Amino acid sequence: MNFAVDAKELTFDPVTRNRASLQRGDAELDPRVVLNPAQARSCLAAVTYAGRKPGMFDYLHGFFATMYYAALRPCEVNRLREEDCKLPESGWGELLLEKSASRAPSRFVDSGEKWEERNLKRRAQGAARPVPIPPQLVAVLRRHLDTFGTTDDGRLFRGLKTGAPVGASVYCDVWRKARLIGLSPQQARSPLGADPYDLRHATVSTWLTAGVSPAEVAERAEHTVEVLLKVYAKVLDGQREVSNRRIDELLSDG
Repeated sequence: MNFAVDAKELTFDPVTRNRASLQRGDAELDPRVVLNPAQARSCLAAVTYAGRKPGMFDYLHGFFATMYYAALRPCEVNRLREEDCKLPESGWGELLLEKSASRAPSRFVDSGEKWEERNLKRRAQGAARPVPIPPQLVAVLRRHLDTFGTTDDGRLFRGLKTGAPVGASVYCDVWRKARLIGLSPQQARSPLGADPYDLRHATVSTWLTAGVSPAEVAERAEHTVEVLLKVYAKVLDGQREVSNRRIDELLSDG
């Protein structure tokens, strides 16, 4: 029933009478999960040697790097196509997102295909979301394309066996292995970066810490400002001293 509501096939759940399914990801963020930039880079590097042999998971390095540097959701990374990427030889690039690739129960898909394309969250049909990306990610994606190319439909990332989007069981297992290598034993026992989704949290937190306005962060990460302020309240609270100092400087200048 939740799926039917999400897919707009039903206006409400006839069993619970709820008009919308449970919204995930709106709980306040636990600051213990947030990787700092050095920790994130260490874990990303560890992806390339986390397998039984060197380079076994190289094809996923760009996947996780895109989650981190662009704050994309896994379903958005899975749908990323070469034509969606502006990757200059130097400087900042851009990703233009239009769809996501999400796993769907086969009983809801006529063809039996377990993946389907969906509109972006909070976006109308055909609406795109531009995401600026730093030179670090531009370099990673250029290298990924040179090494692995694309699928027939232009996607950058796919599973090794079928070419379908990368399944959650695969990228979660790889991330678990990389995290054990990239973090200290004490950090690995903590909640720090325990879920691949924490890469997205780390990026949004970094943007806020850098002083990017909540409105701009919300636009890049596809949040509403209301949800952003709720989820990242503790991150923002940690910047209170910096904010107070900036206000003092402005008042003093006046």
